[in-house]
Amino acid sequence: MSVSKSCFLVVMPGEELLDTSTHIGKIVDIKSMNWLITTFTSSVGKKFTMALTGLFLISFLIVHASINALIFYNDGGKIFTLGAHFMATNPIIRSIEVILIAGLLLHIIQGLLLWRANRAARPIRYAVVKHPPQSTWYSRSMTLLGTLILLFLIIHTSNFWIPNRTHQFLYDEELPLYEMMIEKFSNPIEVIIYLLGSFSLFWHLLHGFASAFQSLGLDHNKYRGLIRFSGNVFAVIICLTFAMMPISIYLQWIK
Repeated sequence: MSVSKSCFLVVMPGEELLDTSTHIGKIVDIKSMNWLITTFTSSVGKKFTMALTGLFLISFLIVHASINALIFYNDGGKIFTLGAHFMATNPIIRSIEVILIAGLLLHIIQGLLLWRANRAARPIRYAVVKHPPQSTWYSRSMTLLGTLILLFLIIHTSNFWIPNRTHQFLYDEELPLYEMMIEKFSNPIEVIIYLLGSFSLFWHLLHGFASAFQSLGLDHNKYRGLIRFSGNVFAVIICLTFAMMPISIYLQWIK
């Protein structure tokens, strides 16, 4: 004997009978919310979120590297100061900063959740894992590289972004960032820290750029090679730009 499942609407004493469409709407809303939560907490959902936030952060790197590259005009920091002033005072850019910080935090959180899920999925923690032949050391070390980049970001923002924003908030004026850079990168230890940060970013981008397109389902055989080539070129240009800044200042090519 089969029993059919029915949906009953129970009305307690003293309650008014609401429109059936209202109850159906609530059920649909709950199901939609559950689907959204399930999707973004699944392994595929985490990778999808990582890809979207990663590509958004890549767009930030393009802008950030372009502004920083203005120091290579070697004009005493005049053009760089204009660019930095625009980034610090433009209301649209300031609004995007909030989204940028949220995207960065989401990227970090999802990355840590994926790392923890992968560790938990291993049946024997200390067993020797055989990696595919095409696997590279940096693709297997994304969490380590991401951690190094996070440490570098803490140092970098503590050196420039946080002091400048704090001074701007308190005194309604910006700090002389160009002069601060010249002073900071006259210290070889600071130069080494920034080089390590640039190299960590390079290896992270080398895998992350192509991996983002793959997670979004855009890694088709026809243009897979183009995506990987573009990612490699992008990683070289961006990280070389960041690395050459402290080197050029330390060697006094830029004054």
